[in-house]
Amino acid sequence: MAALAGLRALRRLCGVALFLSQLYVLSGRAGSLMTTKHSQPQSTFGKSLTSTSTNTPYFKIAESTEIPSYVTKCPSNGLCSRLPPDCMTCNTNYSCIYGKPATFDCKVKPYVHCLDQNNHEQENFTINMTCQFCWQLATTDYVCTNSTNCMTVSCPRQRYNATCTVRDHIHCLGNRVFPKMLYCNWTGGYKWSTALALSITLGGFGADRFYLGQWREGLGKLFSFGGLGIWTLIDVLLIGVGYVGPADGSLYI
Repeated sequence: MAALAGLRALRRLCGVALFLSQLYVLSGRAGSLMTTKHSQPQSTFGKSLTSTSTNTPYFKIAESTEIPSYVTKCPSNGLCSRLPPDCMTCNTNYSCIYGKPATFDCKVKPYVHCLDQNNHEQENFTINMTCQFCWQLATTDYVCTNSTNCMTVSCPRQRYNATCTVRDHIHCLGNRVFPKMLYCNWTGGYKWSTALALSITLGGFGADRFYLGQWREGLGKLFSFGGLGIWTLIDVLLIGVGYVGPADGSLYI
Protein backbone atom coordinates (compact mmCIF):
# COMPACT_ATOMS: atom_id res chain seq x y z
CA MET A 1 0.00 0.00 0.00
CA ALA A 2 2.80 2.35 0.90
CA ALA A 3 4.50 1.62 -2.43
CA LEU A 4 1.33 2.45 -4.37
CA ALA A 5 0.97 5.77 -2.55
CA GLY A 6 4.58 6.65 -3.35
CA LEU A 7 4.07 5.90 -7.06
CA ARG A 8 0.99 8.11 -7.16
CA ALA A 9 2.86 10.98 -5.52
CA LEU A 10 5.72 10.58 -7.99
CA ARG A 11 3.28 10.72 -10.94
CA ARG A 12 1.74 13.91 -9.59
CA LEU A 13 5.16 15.51 -9.24
CA CYS A 14 6.10 14.54 -12.80
CA GLY A 15 2.83 15.98 -14.11
CA VAL A 16 3.42 19.25 -12.31
CA ALA A 17 6.99 19.47 -13.63
CA LEU A 18 5.82 18.75 -17.19
CA PHE A 19 3.14 21.44 -16.90
CA LEU A 20 5.61 24.01 -15.64
CA SER A 21 8.11 23.20 -18.40
CA GLN A 22 5.46 23.62 -21.09
CA LEU A 23 4.35 26.90 -19.56
CA TYR A 24 7.97 28.18 -19.55
CA VAL A 25 8.45 27.28 -23.19
CA LEU A 26 5.21 28.94 -24.24
CA SER A 27 6.07 32.14 -22.35
CA GLY A 28 9.52 32.32 -24.03
CA ARG A 29 8.03 32.04 -27.52
CA ALA A 30 5.50 34.72 -26.81
CA GLY A 31 8.23 37.10 -25.61
CA SER A 32 10.36 36.53 -28.70
CA LEU A 33 7.32 37.15 -30.92
CA MET A 34 6.54 40.38 -29.14
CA THR A 35 10.15 41.54 -29.41
CA THR A 36 10.27 40.82 -33.12
CA LYS A 37 7.03 42.61 -33.82
CA HIS A 38 8.12 45.76 -31.97
CA SER A 39 11.65 45.77 -33.38
CA GLN A 40 10.62 45.57 -37.02
CA PRO A 41 8.88 48.97 -37.22
CA GLN A 42 11.74 50.59 -35.35
CA SER A 43 14.36 49.22 -37.74
CA THR A 44 12.23 50.21 -40.70
CA PHE A 45 11.87 53.71 -39.32
CA GLY A 46 15.59 53.90 -38.75
CA LYS A 47 16.26 52.77 -42.29
CA SER A 48 13.84 55.32 -43.63
CA LEU A 49 15.58 58.07 -41.71
CA THR A 50 18.98 56.96 -42.94
CA SER A 51 17.92 56.70 -46.52
CA THR A 52 16.18 60.07 -46.35
CA SER A 53 19.20 61.89 -44.95
CA THR A 54 21.63 60.22 -47.34
CA ASN A 55 19.83 59.96 -50.65
CA THR A 56 17.49 62.95 -50.53
CA PRO A 57 19.22 65.97 -48.93
CA TYR A 58 17.09 68.82 -47.65
CA PHE A 59 18.84 71.45 -49.82
CA LYS A 60 21.36 71.71 -52.64
CA ILE A 61 24.68 73.52 -52.28
CA ALA A 62 24.88 76.40 -54.76
CA GLU A 63 27.75 76.22 -57.18
CA SER A 64 30.30 78.96 -56.50
CA THR A 65 31.43 81.01 -59.49
CA GLU A 66 34.86 82.54 -59.10
CA ILE A 67 35.09 86.06 -60.53
CA PRO A 68 38.49 87.00 -62.02
CA SER A 69 40.55 89.59 -60.17
CA TYR A 70 40.71 91.98 -63.13
CA VAL A 71 36.97 92.69 -62.84
CA THR A 72 37.62 95.03 -59.90
CA LYS A 73 39.60 97.32 -62.25
CA CYS A 74 36.86 97.44 -64.89
CA PRO A 75 34.13 100.09 -64.48
CA SER A 76 30.67 98.70 -65.16
CA ASN A 77 28.56 100.14 -68.01
CA GLY A 78 31.24 102.62 -69.04
CA LEU A 79 32.57 103.40 -72.49
CA CYS A 80 34.39 100.45 -74.00
CA SER A 81 37.08 102.71 -75.48
CA ARG A 82 37.99 103.97 -72.00
CA LEU A 83 38.37 100.60 -70.33
CA PRO A 84 41.78 99.82 -68.80
CA PRO A 85 43.94 97.48 -70.91
CA ASP A 86 43.52 94.69 -68.32
CA CYS A 87 39.79 94.55 -69.16
CA MET A 88 40.17 93.81 -72.87
CA THR A 89 41.99 91.65 -75.37
CA CYS A 90 43.29 93.40 -78.50
CA ASN A 91 44.76 92.20 -81.79
CA THR A 92 47.85 94.42 -81.74
CA ASN A 93 49.77 95.04 -84.93
CA TYR A 94 53.49 95.31 -84.22
CA SER A 95 54.22 96.36 -87.82
CA CYS A 96 52.69 99.79 -87.31
CA ILE A 97 54.81 102.90 -87.86
CA TYR A 98 56.44 104.11 -84.66
CA GLY A 99 54.98 107.36 -83.34
CA LYS A 100 52.02 107.26 -85.72
CA PRO A 101 48.35 106.76 -84.72
CA ALA A 102 47.16 103.16 -84.93
CA THR A 103 43.77 101.46 -84.61
CA PHE A 104 43.37 97.99 -83.07
CA ASP A 105 40.39 95.63 -82.81
CA CYS A 106 39.58 94.72 -79.22
CA LYS A 107 37.15 92.52 -77.29
CA VAL A 108 36.10 92.75 -73.66
CA LYS A 109 37.07 89.95 -71.31
CA PRO A 110 34.46 87.76 -69.58
CA TYR A 111 32.37 89.38 -66.81
CA VAL A 112 33.13 92.86 -68.21
CA HIS A 113 30.23 95.03 -69.43
CA CYS A 114 30.72 98.24 -71.41
CA LEU A 115 28.72 100.50 -73.72
CA ASP A 116 29.23 102.32 -76.99
CA GLN A 117 28.47 105.96 -77.77
CA ASN A 118 24.75 105.15 -78.06
CA ASN A 119 24.61 103.40 -74.65
CA HIS A 120 24.31 99.99 -76.30
CA GLU A 121 26.20 97.10 -74.77
CA GLN A 122 28.93 95.76 -77.02
CA GLU A 123 31.74 93.23 -76.90
CA ASN A 124 33.81 94.10 -79.98
CA PHE A 125 35.16 97.61 -80.53
CA THR A 126 38.25 99.52 -81.69
CA ILE A 127 40.71 101.74 -79.84
CA ASN A 128 43.07 104.43 -81.11
CA MET A 129 46.58 104.69 -79.71
CA THR A 130 50.08 105.77 -80.64
CA CYS A 131 52.29 103.06 -82.08
CA GLN A 132 55.03 102.63 -79.46
CA PHE A 133 56.21 100.11 -76.92
CA CYS A 134 55.47 100.58 -73.23
CA TRP A 135 59.10 101.20 -72.30
CA GLN A 136 59.18 104.05 -74.87
CA LEU A 137 56.42 106.03 -73.14
CA ALA A 138 56.98 109.36 -71.44
CA THR A 139 57.99 109.21 -67.79
CA THR A 140 54.60 110.60 -66.78
CA ASP A 141 52.81 107.56 -68.28
CA TYR A 142 54.24 104.94 -65.92
CA VAL A 143 55.11 104.51 -62.24
CA CYS A 144 58.42 102.98 -61.10
CA THR A 145 59.75 101.61 -57.85
CA ASN A 146 62.05 103.83 -55.85
CA SER A 147 65.42 102.99 -54.33
CA THR A 148 66.73 104.34 -51.03
CA ASN A 149 70.13 102.66 -51.24
CA CYS A 150 71.82 104.55 -54.07
CA MET A 151 73.65 107.88 -53.77
CA THR A 152 71.85 110.77 -55.42
CA VAL A 153 74.73 113.22 -54.91
CA SER A 154 77.66 111.64 -56.73
CA CYS A 155 79.77 112.21 -59.80
CA PRO A 156 78.84 110.67 -62.13
CA ARG A 157 75.21 110.30 -61.06
CA GLN A 158 74.26 106.81 -60.01
CA ARG A 159 71.48 104.74 -61.54
CA TYR A 160 69.44 101.86 -60.15
CA ASN A 161 67.33 99.04 -61.60
CA ALA A 162 63.66 99.97 -61.30
CA THR A 163 60.48 98.05 -62.13
CA CYS A 164 57.98 100.25 -63.94
CA THR A 165 54.23 99.74 -64.47
CA VAL A 166 52.18 101.60 -67.10
CA ARG A 167 49.20 103.60 -65.81
CA ASP A 168 45.76 102.07 -66.34
CA HIS A 169 44.47 104.61 -68.87
CA ILE A 170 47.54 104.37 -71.15
CA HIS A 171 47.62 101.92 -74.09
CA CYS A 172 50.90 100.68 -75.53
CA LEU A 173 52.56 97.68 -77.17
CA GLY A 174 54.45 94.94 -75.36
CA ASN A 175 54.68 94.22 -71.65
CA ARG A 176 53.05 96.73 -69.33
CA VAL A 177 55.57 95.91 -66.58
CA PHE A 178 59.20 96.38 -67.60
CA PRO A 179 62.63 97.08 -66.03
CA LYS A 180 64.41 100.38 -66.53
CA MET A 181 67.58 102.12 -65.38
CA LEU A 182 66.74 105.36 -63.58
CA TYR A 183 68.74 108.04 -61.83
CA CYS A 184 68.68 108.09 -58.05
CA ASN A 185 66.15 110.71 -57.07
CA TRP A 186 64.87 109.85 -53.60
CA THR A 187 64.85 112.25 -50.66
CA GLY A 188 65.33 111.80 -46.93
CA GLY A 189 63.47 114.99 -45.97
CA TYR A 190 66.43 117.38 -45.72
CA LYS A 191 65.77 120.97 -46.87
CA TRP A 192 68.37 122.82 -48.89
CA SER A 193 67.27 126.19 -47.48
CA THR A 194 67.72 124.97 -43.89
CA ALA A 195 71.18 123.57 -44.60
CA LEU A 196 72.29 126.82 -46.31
CA ALA A 197 70.92 128.97 -43.46
CA LEU A 198 72.76 126.89 -40.86
CA SER A 199 75.96 127.04 -42.92
CA ILE A 200 75.83 130.86 -43.07
CA THR A 201 74.88 131.50 -39.42
CA LEU A 202 76.26 128.57 -37.41
CA GLY A 203 78.64 127.02 -39.90
CA GLY A 204 81.63 127.82 -37.74
CA PHE A 205 80.28 125.40 -35.11
CA GLY A 206 79.52 122.65 -37.62
CA ALA A 207 75.73 123.01 -37.36
CA ASP A 208 75.27 122.53 -41.11
CA ARG A 209 77.27 119.30 -41.13
CA PHE A 210 75.42 117.99 -38.06
CA TYR A 211 72.09 118.73 -39.74
CA LEU A 212 73.09 116.79 -42.86
CA GLY A 213 74.12 113.76 -40.76
CA GLN A 214 77.87 114.24 -41.28
CA TRP A 215 78.99 113.92 -37.67
CA ARG A 216 82.74 113.61 -38.28
CA GLU A 217 82.90 116.76 -40.38
CA GLY A 218 80.70 118.54 -37.86
CA LEU A 219 83.02 117.69 -34.98
CA GLY A 220 86.01 118.75 -37.09
CA LYS A 221 84.47 122.17 -37.75
CA LEU A 222 83.40 122.53 -34.13
CA PHE A 223 86.84 121.97 -32.62
CA SER A 224 88.68 123.90 -35.33
CA PHE A 225 86.29 126.88 -35.17
CA GLY A 226 85.24 126.29 -38.76
CA GLY A 227 88.80 125.77 -39.93
CA LEU A 228 89.51 129.33 -38.75
CA GLY A 229 86.68 130.51 -41.00
CA ILE A 230 88.06 129.06 -44.21
CA TRP A 231 86.15 125.77 -43.93
CA THR A 232 82.98 127.73 -43.15
CA LEU A 233 83.22 129.79 -46.33
CA ILE A 234 83.94 126.71 -48.42
CA ASP A 235 80.90 124.89 -47.00
CA VAL A 236 78.66 127.86 -47.73
CA LEU A 237 79.68 127.67 -51.38
CA LEU A 238 79.45 123.86 -51.61
CA ILE A 239 76.01 123.69 -49.97
CA GLY A 240 74.83 126.67 -52.01
CA VAL A 241 75.57 124.92 -55.31
CA GLY A 242 74.25 121.59 -54.00
CA TYR A 243 77.57 119.75 -54.13
CA VAL A 244 77.42 118.84 -50.43
CA GLY A 245 74.22 116.98 -49.60
CA PRO A 246 72.76 114.69 -46.89
CA ALA A 247 74.93 111.87 -45.61
CA ASP A 248 72.40 109.23 -46.67
CA GLY A 249 72.85 110.20 -50.32
CA SER A 250 69.34 111.57 -50.81
CA LEU A 251 68.26 114.78 -52.54
CA TYR A 252 67.21 118.01 -50.91
CA ILE A 253 63.53 118.85 -50.73
